[in-house]
Amino acid sequence: MRKSKPKKRIILPDPKFNDVLVTKFVNNLMLKGKKTLAYKVFYDAIDIVNEKMEEDGLEVWKKGLTNVTPAVEVKSRRIGGATFQIPTEIRPGRKVSIGMKNLIGFSRKRHEKSMAQKLANEIMAAFKEEGGAFKKKEDTHRMAEANKAFSHFRF
Repeated sequence: MRKSKPKKRIILPDPKFNDVLVTKFVNNLMLKGKKTLAYKVFYDAIDIVNEKMEEDGLEVWKKGLTNVTPAVEVKSRRIGGATFQIPTEIRPGRKVSIGMKNLIGFSRKRHEKSMAQKLANEIMAAFKEEGGAFKKKEDTHRMAEANKAFSHFRF
């Protein structure tokens, strides 16, 4: 690249748990710049997880997030008129980001009353290795495994 890489922005830790990962998650959860509301939804979801499970809510969330974080993805590459799905490893920052977005996206699609309830149930499902976000990760890994023969076409 001709231009220099943009500087990494420093993300401050959240006020309650003092964790940067929580802030990143809340930033992904936030809609229309309403960060206070996003924090409220997240903290309420963690409280619901605390009530329903005997373990610490934040630890359940972290384990659930690692359970839905994919290690490989497939990228389309056109070679000689044919399009191949080429499995590639994901860099660590993108891995976590994809995991967060899947967790939030599938919790939004759930059919519970409040967003905190939806998020809490999706977190608990991810912790137990079930739910939409975990299924998405499994499908991605399965597709990469099926197309392993094309990995020599890597970029």
